[in-house]
Amino acid sequence: MLEMKSPTFTKLDRCDRCGAQAFVLVKMMSGELFFCGHHYAKYESPLNKVAYEVIDDRETINNKSESSA
Repeated sequence: MLEMKSPTFTKLDRCDRCGAQAFVLVKMMSGELFFCGHHYAKYESPLNKVAYEVIDDRETINNKSESSA
């Protein structure tokens, strides 16, 4: 499995489990899933067994965007 960082996440990317803002994209042969930090942490081990690429941007969870006051 390849783990990458990418600045491609936006506020429109939502967790496929709960709808929160997504910070992780898991790419598998069967498709792609977005996850919030909480749900990726919860399912990380089984996901890593089936993923061929993970784009993990969780280190930016508490960063404020440029449009924030």
